[in-house]
Amino acid sequence: MIEKIEHIGIAVERIEELISYYRDVLGLEYRGEEIVEEQKVRVAFFEIGESSIELLEPTSDDSPIAKFLAKRGPGIHHVAVRVDNIDQALKQHEANGAQMIDKEPRFGAHNMRIAFVHPRSTGGVLVELCQKSE
Repeated sequence: MIEKIEHIGIAVERIEELISYYRDVLGLEYRGEEIVEEQKVRVAFFEIGESSIELLEPTSDDSPIAKFLAKRGPGIHHVAVRVDNIDQALKQHEANGAQMIDKEPRFGAHNMRIAFVHPRSTGGVLVELCQKSE
């Protein structure tokens, strides 16, 4: 069911201030940026082995990332795991009593189908389930 850690999402105030650290100091491959309108977020991608790090910058004061930054400050926002079948993964989570933020998949960066599991069900970590679109 779970194929790998897809990415780690890090909430930041300004992506520009951190690109050089992840690219030049850590030596990660910078893979560009994308705005995800539905999530009100700008995302910068850095490849690290088979996974990636995503820097998440809010594009609106009412975005989930802006709310996270206001409450907790910059830092790890979520861990995303790639699943082979997100619909099946959602059913399995619900059958096992997990509290879901998303009961139906929606689209995220890279046009992936995503759904979030509430941190109350995961020991305090926001977990994103994601599946590559066909």
